[in-house]
Amino acid sequence: MTQTALSAPVPRKPLHTRTVKCNGYKREDGLYDIEGHLVDVKSVGFYNMDRGELKPGDPIHEMWIRLTIDLNLNVVDVEAKTVWGPYTICGDIAPNFKRLKGLTIGRGWTRKTRELLGGTNGCTHLVELLGPVATTAFQTVYADKTTREVRTASKVRPMQIDSCHAYASDGPVVAHRHPEFYTGPRKEAAG
Repeated sequence: MTQTALSAPVPRKPLHTRTVKCNGYKREDGLYDIEGHLVDVKSVGFYNMDRGELKPGDPIHEMWIRLTIDLNLNVVDVEAKTVWGPYTICGDIAPNFKRLKGLTIGRGWTRKTRELLGGTNGCTHLVELLGPVATTAFQTVYADKTTREVRTASKVRPMQIDSCHAYASDGPVVAHRHPEFYTGPRKEAAG
């Protein structure tokens, strides 16, 4: 049994595994490549109408996406590829992901990607992969972006404020790291 931070489960057997891996790279030209890879496998074999008999461990889905972005998280280029899908036509939709060019990763990203690529305009799995890819993009540029902001004494509100519980604008993290954007109660100076 694999040790986890969760409580001990009841006895069980594995049926499905989804692996999502995202990597961020800084390119020689100053841009960044963010790559996402999704693989779904089952631990039992089954028949697929397009691919025939799938053995345990054969990928049902294997998809890749690469966003090329700049330091401001603007999408400069996109490449998507379906290596394996349950149907032979699954990969035909990959060129639609070029629609992401020109978008900026930030507030409204999920809504906009679903508007452009939801339903029959995209692939459910590639659209889902855009969430962890976006988070990876933010983490990839974070050090360079912070260095630029410190160097230029930028007073732009950091995009992570109000993005999660820890970065609530009225919380202790923002009060400490970005006091100029803190919205909570101010402590009185001891006098």
